Amino acid sequence: MRGAPLQAFSSYLSSQAAAQEKAYQTQQPSITISRETGSGAVTIAQMLVEQLNAASKSSGNPAGWMVFDRNLAKQVLSDHELPQNLERFVVEDARLPVEAIVEELLGLHPTQWTLVQHTTKTILRLASLGRAILVGRGAEAITSRLPFVFHVRLVAPLENRIQHASRYYNLTEENAAKMIKEADHARRRYLRRYFDADVDDPLLYDVVLNTGRLGFVRTAELIAQAAMRHYAEFLETRPSYTG
Repeated sequence: MRGAPLQAFSSYLSSQAAAQEKAYQTQQPSITISRETGSGAVTIAQMLVEQLNAASKSSGNPAGWMVFDRNLAKQVLSDHELPQNLERFVVEDARLPVEAIVEELLGLHPTQWTLVQHTTKTILRLASLGRAILVGRGAEAITSRLPFVFHVRLVAPLENRIQHASRYYNLTEENAAKMIKEADHARRRYLRRYFDADVDDPLLYDVVLNTGRLGFVRTAELIAQAAMRHYAEFLETRPSYTG
């Protein structure tokens, strides 16, 4: 039986299918969000969905936006018909626990490289479907050649990130600081090993936003405005459809 994340994705697919009943459906936009841990990416992504869906409804477009963050691992496994108990191995890190390495050597599950390839295919598919907000997993590098995708990097002062992570994950500030350091290093390793990219390279992104200065609401508003402007420019420059 499908869990809530896959049910949500099913609804997302249905909305996309409905939007494509027209004789010709133009490519829809998508957004990637890379983040420093604790900069508020998940909260901002949800705010962004609400803003973009409200704009879509006001323009008469029934297709909704959806965030793919933690639920992405489940979708990767579903896409490639793999057991859901492998979710713990679909991690945003290049270092695996000993258990994963042993099971991989014994052939009990696909190699990490294979799982990353599966993740890459799923991200490309979701981005191409459109109206997807893809958080992490190297999505900015994977979709870098797709002109209809808008790339965002979220940063914030360490003190702000510790305070937010402490509240969000119900941790002491000491444990939040430790978690932030470990998660940021893991994501940096992941991007460098599998995509030969530097997560701190500003050229990977269309905008880099400091959520400590802007706040979450304003950051979501700026992303929505910039992403829609980016998409409008994409439509102006792409060849017209004549089929």
